[in-house]
Amino acid sequence: MNKFERLKLALETEKTGKMKAFGQSMLPILKSGSLLTFERATDYQIGDIVFCKVKGRYIDAHKIVKTDKNKGFLIANNHGYENGWTKTVYGRVVLGEFNNQIIFKRD
Repeated sequence: MNKFERLKLALETEKTGKMKAFGQSMLPILKSGSLLTFERATDYQIGDIVFCKVKGRYIDAHKIVKTDKNKGFLIANNHGYENGWTKTVYGRVVLGEFNNQIIFKRD
C-alpha cells in the first residue's frame, strides 16, 4: 500500500491522517517535505488545500480554485497550473509543519 492509499484509508476510517508532501508546486504556502495533517470534511470550498483524485491521479496538496454543481471542484497548484475537475476529494489540509515549525494552519 502506497502513501496515498494509506492516507485515503486513514481519512475514511479515522477522518484524519498525516502525510509528507514533496515538490515546489505549493510554494510559498507549503514547502517540499512538509508534514501535512488532513481532515475529512462534509463541505469543501475555494481556497482549501486538498487531497483528491483528478483524472485517475492522486493529488496530495493542491487548492480548490473553482466549484461547479455539475463538475465538482477545479484543482490547481499555487502557480496557476490547473490539474482538472474532480468530485473525488478525500480531505483538506488543516496543518502544515516543516522542521517542527507550523507553516500553515487552517482557520
